[in-house]
Amino acid sequence: MAADEENVTGKGDNIADQTDSEVPVTQSFSIEVLQLIKEAQQQHGLRHGDHQRYRSYCSRKIRRLRKSLHFAQGTKHKVAPKKITLEMLSDEKYIHLPLFEAERAWGFAMQLKSESNTEPRKKFHMIARLRKALQHANELVKLCESPKCDARTKLESQAYNAWIQGSLHFETDNWQNAIDSFSNAKTIYEKLATAFTEDIQVLYQQRVEEISPNIRYCAYKIGDESALKDLQNMRLKSGEDQLISKLDDLLLQTREKQASTLSEVAWRGRTIPVKMEGVRNFLLNLQESTTELKSAEGSDSKLSIYESLFKQCIDAQQLLRDALQEDPIFKAVIRGQSFDGKISNQHYLHTYLTYIKLTKTIERNLILIECAKENLPGVQVDESKKITKPQDMVRLYDIIIQNLSDIPNLPGLEDDSALEEEVNTRVLGYKAFRTFYIGKSYANGMKWTEAIALYQKSLDYTKQALQGYKKLKGQEIFRTEESKLNDLVKEVNGVVFSCHASSILNVAGDLTDQPVHTPSLQNVCLSDRLDQYSEDKSIAGKKPNLTKFPPDFQPIPTRPLFFDLALNHLDLPSIEDKLDQKKTAAGGSGITGFVKGWLWGGGKK
Repeated sequence: MAADEENVTGKGDNIADQTDSEVPVTQSFSIEVLQLIKEAQQQHGLRHGDHQRYRSYCSRKIRRLRKSLHFAQGTKHKVAPKKITLEMLSDEKYIHLPLFEAERAWGFAMQLKSESNTEPRKKFHMIARLRKALQHANELVKLCESPKCDARTKLESQAYNAWIQGSLHFETDNWQNAIDSFSNAKTIYEKLATAFTEDIQVLYQQRVEEISPNIRYCAYKIGDESALKDLQNMRLKSGEDQLISKLDDLLLQTREKQASTLSEVAWRGRTIPVKMEGVRNFLLNLQESTTELKSAEGSDSKLSIYESLFKQCIDAQQLLRDALQEDPIFKAVIRGQSFDGKISNQHYLHTYLTYIKLTKTIERNLILIECAKENLPGVQVDESKKITKPQDMVRLYDIIIQNLSDIPNLPGLEDDSALEEEVNTRVLGYKAFRTFYIGKSYANGMKWTEAIALYQKSLDYTKQALQGYKKLKGQEIFRTEESKLNDLVKEVNGVVFSCHASSILNVAGDLTDQPVHTPSLQNVCLSDRLDQYSEDKSIAGKKPNLTKFPPDFQPIPTRPLFFDLALNHLDLPSIEDKLDQKKTAAGGSGITGFVKGWLWGGGKK
């Protein structure tokens, strides 16, 4: 396998690799191991998770190193492996050889790990490649013990060796040894981070953040129950996509043990047994997501939690859908047909998951609405962000209303009057917000009459919704929506008066405490409004609206067009008498003239 990998050739590697043929004469080596492999990984595939491309690059790199060092492993016909000794360290490229050999084996192991999800037998091959990577890492440590290498090189090689060793123990479920190896690597990288400048510290701190989740997961597998909370906190604080996906996998594995205790779910007065492992994992994640959302900082972290929850919900629904293929009521529901009788427990569980998906979609859209409100006209908006239009808000509220309207139509909930009353009340509340933003879009278009009518309709929806919320039980979400509706009433009353004033003055104005003339002047270039003052911050920005280019077309005089109109007023002479003469001459010759002209060529006088 190693011989085959060495024969891989390719183009487009890093330009710095072309200098491998130049052998320096230095005798004191200082190799930044972590920085070297990180740069190679980012430039050759691992930025996109392509481990096969990175493995091929390592093979080509090793081949160039051996060629520049004249350190071939035999000939074309025979392989003769050679080992690097301490006496041979006349060039730092000898240290690069075991490093990239370890990286090649590690990259192959990570490629096999991703493929083992569908082909479990490849896990054994993956472990074999990790053992091979550990052998090369041990050779790297032995070479770095030479007095020709400085202290930083020795520490980085030891940390790299401990990280590879911890990865091997982690994949073989040897949790205690994995903790020891990862802890050694983490300690060395933390010490190195304190000894250099901030630019270099970032690289070591990133490696520490990559190792920490593995340590906490190993601690959980050994018996530390508090490690699960640490993993959840790490996921909330992490911002890298690769680290988030890694933490999601670790959290999913830790929940498998707890999911075995979740055997049933009670919802809407009915207890449902949960038999499928995938559904149990999702319900357990659902319980923990509430705590994660409360402790999450920023909208991006919350949206990431919702996206992860949606993926698991879709997988759980698919498991139930496959199990209900032979259920006649489920088939009737899919076809849109009516059915009689009580649905099965599995079908009701599928309804419960659909209800969760709809409600979580509503919560996610509410977060998007709060983010969009920060970019509405009248609010201080960064130049890099797009200004939110009222139509964008209307679209989000339409989705929320549609999701709420779908809930009472779910199978098994047709006779739930309490749920129907709750949904109708919430729909009225969100219709009030949707109508309000439709009115704002008409107000921006200077259609004051339509805007005032829509604002009044929004107030009607608000009053009906507030009456409905008084009948509902005091859940937290109901109290939140009720307080938002009270704020909406105050805002609507204010903008109605603004619309009345603007309709009287016939001036286009913003309804959120901005100068009345600002919206109409923002879209006008500076050269066309030199006599009018307006605080336009875009003038000092990157794309100021100074003048129109290319300029608009201007009308110019054209060449005159002449038409002959006198011809229609002339009386032309009659030529009928000439036409009659021609007819008479043609009729007098007859067949005789034709024969004469044919025989003698005559017929003409």
